[in-house]
Amino acid sequence: MTSIRRAVVLGGGLAGTLTASMLARYVDDVTVVDRDEYPQTPEPRKGVPQARHCHILWSGGARIMEALLPGTTDRLTAAGAHRIGIPNGLVSYTPFGWQHRFPETQFTLACSRALLDWTVRAQALRNSRISFLERTEVLAPVGTAQRVTGIRVRDRYSGEERLLEADVVVDTTGRGSSTKRWLDGLGIAAPQEETVDTGMVYATRVFRAPQTATGTFPLVSILADSRTGTLGRNAVLMPIEDDRWIVTLSGTRGGEPPADEAAFMAYAREGVRHPLIGDLIADLEPLTGVQRSHSTVNRRLHYDRLAAWPEGLVVLGDAATAFNPVYGHGMSAAARSVAAFEKQIQLRDLNPGLGRAAQRAIAQAVDDAWMLATSNDVSYPGCKVESHDPRLNDDDGTRRRDSDVMSSVATRNREVSRAAVGLMTLSTTIAEIQTPWLLAALRRGFEVPALTDPPLEPEELAVLRSGAYTGR
Repeated sequence: MTSIRRAVVLGGGLAGTLTASMLARYVDDVTVVDRDEYPQTPEPRKGVPQARHCHILWSGGARIMEALLPGTTDRLTAAGAHRIGIPNGLVSYTPFGWQHRFPETQFTLACSRALLDWTVRAQALRNSRISFLERTEVLAPVGTAQRVTGIRVRDRYSGEERLLEADVVVDTTGRGSSTKRWLDGLGIAAPQEETVDTGMVYATRVFRAPQTATGTFPLVSILADSRTGTLGRNAVLMPIEDDRWIVTLSGTRGGEPPADEAAFMAYAREGVRHPLIGDLIADLEPLTGVQRSHSTVNRRLHYDRLAAWPEGLVVLGDAATAFNPVYGHGMSAAARSVAAFEKQIQLRDLNPGLGRAAQRAIAQAVDDAWMLATSNDVSYPGCKVESHDPRLNDDDGTRRRDSDVMSSVATRNREVSRAAVGLMTLSTTIAEIQTPWLLAALRRGFEVPALTDPPLEPEELAVLRSGAYTGR
């Protein structure tokens, strides 16, 4: 008789739920362990305070989600999520001016993080092989430096402890992961750790969308220019379900957005490089107060480089690599990690060597997102860098110049925009876009004139309150 194959996933957020859905293809039983009690409706969880901020699921992650859980996209849009084409549905003031709204090549799914998590979890629970163990604390792995065979957990209400045996344990518990400490207890050396910390702070408020904003309103972003050596201040407006707009302001160390409601509005109009978002929300009904968050450090734990690694253990998502949320890459990078993990299972099944191979594949899957975030963040004043990655030491400015050329031309060249958008949405890799056609497009340079005003369609322009928008 064939023995039952079991997996335990620690953490029941998006990364954990996608991981469970993938593992259910290869094992008989998957248990997802989470310390929270899940809400019965799409509401923020206590254990995910950052969920109240704007979360962008780019197409690179959305496609993986849909492949793992078919029908999830339709279920999200039926619940009010917006499918926004990119770049045609993006109004973005970049460091190089306004981005032309070229025809769609990628997309984003715009909704609250609460709706996203609730929908994905409901889809996963349709699989009889997956169960969620709520209100449960993870205590420690069981096993040796050679193999992890399960995890000890404790019910938060009763205090009862139990052992969950598993062929594979996956840590997706996020920034608060205990794996580093657990490895130390098993006698395994600490992993190399990199951090790039801009001191970024987030402030978010949700508004009732204006009645004139019928249909899908664009995603609007006002981005800082890290080349100037000044503090980085950003603003993002995203339409979400239930006729609401979520607005997230962010600022690097010394330029943090305020928690005060009146100052929030002033920051949106005067603190960032263009007043468009501030003007769009000037007369809107606020539905929440201002929510702030400080968990924004880019941090990478190189479990992939350890000389010793126990069989049966895998770490992914923010537990391995966490990003500055301003780039919107966290969820899609986690989804790419799940896909990379699955490829290793397809190659090796659950045989010896899977854990080490998976960690290396996961590290490779998130490397582009890591470089996109950190290579920009290191330019902000006061950024604290703890890294030996030579790619961040751009002493002669060559790497920055190449990146700036592509980003600049992308605002006014359709083919270069296609490549840049592919990277931004984690739908392609840096290696994949390095093709002759991209070089030819870069040589052609700008193909359309620079925009002097926000590229709003007439019906979008009408959303602005009469007399509120004065331009700049």
